[in-house]
Order: sequence, then C-alpha cells, then structure tokens
Amino acid sequence: MQAGSPSTPAQRTEPTLLPPVDIVEDASGITLMADLPGVEQNDLSISVDGRTLTIDAPLRLGEANTLVSVYAEVRANHYRRSFELSGELDTTSVEAALKDGVLTLRLPKLERAKPRRIEVRTGS
Repeated sequence: MQAGSPSTPAQRTEPTLLPPVDIVEDASGITLMADLPGVEQNDLSISVDGRTLTIDAPLRLGEANTLVSVYAEVRANHYRRSFELSGELDTTSVEAALKDGVLTLRLPKLERAKPRRIEVRTGS
C-alpha cells in the first residue's frame, strides 16, 4: 500500500461508510484490520482489480422494517473502502478472516521485495 492512504472510493448512488482501518507492515507483508460491525461473512466482498484493493459490504443494523428513525447518526447502509496497493505486494496470495466484526487481511510481499541477507565472503 502506498503510505497506507486510501484511494478515492468509486462513485455510488447511495451514501457509504468508510470503515476505520489499522495497517501494520512487517518484513514479510502488510496486515490490514478493518472494523465492520454488522457485516456477515457471506455479504462481504473483497476484490483486487489491478493495484486497487476494495472492501465492500452491506451494513445491517437489525432494525425492524416497520420502525421509522427519529434520529440516526448512521444513515448509510453500506461499507466501502479502496486502497492503492504497492507493486511489492503479492495480490494473488491475499488471506482474509472476519471475526467479531473485524476484518483482517494479510497481503504478503513478493519474494523479490522481501529483505534478504547478503553473504560476505573473504578472499579473492
């Protein structure tokens, strides 16, 4: 990912929520954790198109259809967030897990991008 910055989300007709994320990098890759409360595993869509990673999911708050909101801070019913990925990441080996409303994505680095130790030889 480029400095952990999100790219501009694709245009949607309905309002969307940007889920908060934490991004951690180590020598072997990047781990992204996104808060997605109210999202079911079967409804979650994660895609990579070129170098763009997109997280997309409907938000279900469990409200009855017969209720009318008097006041609501969350009016969007959809999560969407996109990130521009670095060319150092292996987009064919992304791993994803959803537990307790937290999505964890593991994006490994390509072998050529991983740090390696260079052996120093003595003599001529």
